[in-house]
Amino acid sequence: MTTSGNFPGTVDAAVRLLMEMVPVAERTRIAAMTRDDLLSLHFGLGMWIRNNLGLWEGNHLLHEACGGLSPDDASAVVIEAFWQHLRELEPRLH
Repeated sequence: MTTSGNFPGTVDAAVRLLMEMVPVAERTRIAAMTRDDLLSLHFGLGMWIRNNLGLWEGNHLLHEACGGLSPDDASAVVIEAFWQHLRELEPRLH
């Protein structure tokens, strides 16, 4: 589901978009981070999410999907979902 501006309207759609756009090396780096380390992405990836996924431009669907939080906090929701998705893709050692 997208808004009229072709922005992703769900967190899952935003994660799918990031999977297509973020280079493999960067995805690997993010997957290796701890949850606490994700804060370091606020001014890089987070700013890109806020500026390019419409969080400042009225993407109400994604805003609501992120819990109605501020654009800063909503981008953190997307980053954490992206991180979790990346970690689920990694092979597990048993």
